[in-house]
Amino acid sequence: MDERITSGVKKEEDSFELTIRPTTLDEYVGQTEVKENLEIFIKAAKMRGEPLDHVLLYGPPGLGKTTLANIIANELGSNIKTTSGPAIEKTGDLAAILSSLEEGDVLFIDEIHRIPRFIEEILYSAMEDFSLELIVGNDNSSRSIHIDLPPFTLVGATTRAGDLTGPLRDRFGIVNKLNFYTEEELKDIALRTSRVLDTEIDEDAAYELARRSRGTPRITNRLFRRVRDFALVMGDGNINLDIAKLSLDRLKVDRLGLDDTDYNLLKSIIDKFNGGPVGIEAIASSIGEEQTTIEDVYEPYLLQTGLLKRTSRGRMVTEKAYQHLGIPYKPKK
Repeated sequence: MDERITSGVKKEEDSFELTIRPTTLDEYVGQTEVKENLEIFIKAAKMRGEPLDHVLLYGPPGLGKTTLANIIANELGSNIKTTSGPAIEKTGDLAAILSSLEEGDVLFIDEIHRIPRFIEEILYSAMEDFSLELIVGNDNSSRSIHIDLPPFTLVGATTRAGDLTGPLRDRFGIVNKLNFYTEEELKDIALRTSRVLDTEIDEDAAYELARRSRGTPRITNRLFRRVRDFALVMGDGNINLDIAKLSLDRLKVDRLGLDDTDYNLLKSIIDKFNGGPVGIEAIASSIGEEQTTIEDVYEPYLLQTGLLKRTSRGRMVTEKAYQHLGIPYKPKK
């Protein structure tokens, strides 16, 4: 099978992420309610000798959707095959993936909202009846082919649950939203990463990393790796609070976790659009970023922290953002 469509391991996955990724629900930090419910559902499926219901995981990037998919497969004692919505371009791509599955396998589709609609319709019968109905041939000699599939579990992940069609979403028996992490949870993740990588970090330094990680484990681990470099070159290799603050300041990550793009976005709305309201298209054009990048990566955290708000007329910068940026706030009349 074409390895760009599916593989047992994501080859492009950074080895650092693979090293620190938890493999069981017990090791997984955060998302307590999601984790506890999944544990029940997995145990029940194994007791019945049935495949786990299909699982949909949604939320902003970096919160652990891929990690959870791998943990689900591990907890089930199953193999996992991974692909992504953009990689499934033709009916044959989906048929090749599904026909390669064995009983009990987990199929993980990242960015599932990007599967073309005509292919999505073929997925319906695979999810409901574990079968494929394909039309082959041209108009004059076309025929229908029925393919039985072994029972499997589809785990879909998306940053845009609203882009999923109703019929596809309804076929997931388990739907979980992943939320931003607390600073305490991110501190625990930083401490766990330090143990896995055998790099000592003070608890207050771990907390400083957590404060500046935008509620996102992926960012915590990315910043950990960079701070570790500073500690090695400028210190004795151990990460203390002074090294953590120096490193993060040098990386231009402020105390709320905002970086240059966040500042550019907020200041652009203030300077060019009088604080808003303004449409997302205008914001994207003004700062030279893709609209989807703003909506998926930057905006969720700015909304969560109360620095930005959505109105029926567009985005607006809040008084809290003015204060954080050190810009005088003038209430709109």
